[in-house]
Amino acid sequence: MKQKIVFSLFSLFFFLKSNAQCAMCRAVLESEEGQTAAEGINDGIVYLMAIPYILVAGIGYFIYRKYNTLKKK
Repeated sequence: MKQKIVFSLFSLFFFLKSNAQCAMCRAVLESEEGQTAAEGINDGIVYLMAIPYILVAGIGYFIYRKYNTLKKK
């Protein structure tokens, strides 16, 4: 059991940098001089990635709060 927990924590915090853009997007963004479009695309990807995590955390908090209030009664 302890090995599973250690492995889960290790895999959660250990990640590799990945290039998740399609070949055409990558070619266009790398050829640009100022790299402002590339930074904008990357910021958009982070924004789109963060929203589901925030929603799941909110739902988890709501369930936790609801469970604790029912338990106290």
